[in-house]
Amino acid sequence: MDAFPNKMVLIFFTALGIIIGAALIGSFAAVLFREPPVGTMLKLAREIKVWAIVAAIGGTFSTIEILESGLFQGEVRAVVKQLIFIISALAGTQAGYYILLMLSGDNQ
Repeated sequence: MDAFPNKMVLIFFTALGIIIGAALIGSFAAVLFREPPVGTMLKLAREIKVWAIVAAIGGTFSTIEILESGLFQGEVRAVVKQLIFIISALAGTQAGYYILLMLSGDNQ
């Protein structure tokens, strides 16, 4: 199997895991302070999406460098790969949020 699909799937599930893990662990703090854990969990999941995307693609500087070299040096294939990786991470964060939303029974 090619390394590109492997990395794309890895990025998706990393972003998904960051959202679910951060929201679930963060909701324990709400329990300790007698706040509603489900509301806190969903709020955390919404707020951490950007950070999950950045973490899943391995930081922003390497991605920006690849995008820069692709745009200014004509490496279109590298730009397309990075955009697909970003879309994969975005899909992972959305999937994680929707899973938490379904588990909570909340229809926000």
